[in-house]
Amino acid sequence: MITASEFRNGVTFDMDGKVMQVIEFQHVKPGKGAAFVRTKMKNVITGAVIETSFNPTDKFENAYVERKDMEYSYSDGDLYYFMDTETFELEPIDGKLLGDNFRFVKENMVCKVMSYKGKVFGIEPPNFVELVVTETDPGFAGNTATNVTKPATLETGAEIKVPLFINPGDKVKIDTRTGEYLERAKG
Repeated sequence: MITASEFRNGVTFDMDGKVMQVIEFQHVKPGKGAAFVRTKMKNVITGAVIETSFNPTDKFENAYVERKDMEYSYSDGDLYYFMDTETFELEPIDGKLLGDNFRFVKENMVCKVMSYKGKVFGIEPPNFVELVVTETDPGFAGNTATNVTKPATLETGAEIKVPLFINPGDKVKIDTRTGEYLERAKG
């Protein structure tokens, strides 16, 4: 059990059968009236964010979210197969559970598969990936000082904006959380 007074950023708890994660919290002690805990929290299954206040003595059941490293193997229709790196068993995961940032994942990449009580609810790709640019307009020498970008298609089919000096065949580093180009990758 956890009380609202013990809330910290990242704490997960069960509230009315929903798994919630604390994003922000603030202990408030007004001059008049009882103290309370103002909380901004996210439903880890649906991603919905809500703000509410709790009495510091409110009790909740701890919720343990399992994050397991699994290697993305292949997709078959709406099912995406991930291999457990310890037991080598394949686990099919519905494509609806994959976030928008999964477009940067290619086969054999290790992702974090998140589950609660054995039920998978999300996939976390690596924060940074290196992918090859398959399509973009040719780059020009001297176009390195400006912040002008152009569209580029990556080997996974995802489209991003890259600087003008990037050419097809170049390997680029991407931040999967924002979908932004970071730098030209080495090698």
